[in-house]
Amino acid sequence: MLLGLFLSSIGMTAEREPLHVGYLEFPPLSYTDNQGQARGEIIMMIRQLLQQAGYPAEFRSLPGARLYKGLVDGSIQLSGGSPGVPQLQGHILESRHPLGTVDINLYHRPDTAPPVLPQGLRGKHLLLINGYAYRPPISDWLNDSSLDLQLSRSSSHQSALAMLMRQRGDYLIDYSKPTEQALRDAGLPALPYITLIHLPITLQISKAMPGAEQLRDDLDRAYEELQLKGSLLKND
Repeated sequence: MLLGLFLSSIGMTAEREPLHVGYLEFPPLSYTDNQGQARGEIIMMIRQLLQQAGYPAEFRSLPGARLYKGLVDGSIQLSGGSPGVPQLQGHILESRHPLGTVDINLYHRPDTAPPVLPQGLRGKHLLLINGYAYRPPISDWLNDSSLDLQLSRSSSHQSALAMLMRQRGDYLIDYSKPTEQALRDAGLPALPYITLIHLPITLQISKAMPGAEQLRDDLDRAYEELQLKGSLLKND
């Protein structure tokens, strides 16, 4: 009986506080449904991995700047995203196994010829999404004064697409999956595009949280266990 009480007390002290998991509104990969719940393909994978590893979690939708700040200061302990965000350099650990992939594309109207990059962008009006990080070579082009770019940032994929179709911009640079989702939601046909970058999606763990390396190792192990059993959800 004493042994049982002892083991029970160990179990109580070993209970884990829920991890604070942040995510962007990035449908269909991550988004908030009408009931205020986190949904999406990447959200489902993160939930599955956390459950396999034995970690409870609370999910919170955040704008990009606040999500990155949370990962830096540790108020957000885990997220899913693509490598190379400048604000996160040196502040996160990444899972060894990718959860999926996403492309950054340059979209144009069917009546507009695709540009020869980067000189074909000279003097053009580019549409971007507010709060998103753009990596080289895109960030290099955006900062190149010799290209004489005009930049407009939109708060959503839907409004950016509307601006493009109304000829309020020449090209849209955006992530593939949310753009495709926005086109489907609006009942619009697919747009022609050039793929600029092909990115993996990884788990991103704040180095500011105690036990960051242990969490990364546990989630990597959970991935491998689920993959071995053939039950790992996939995002392709």
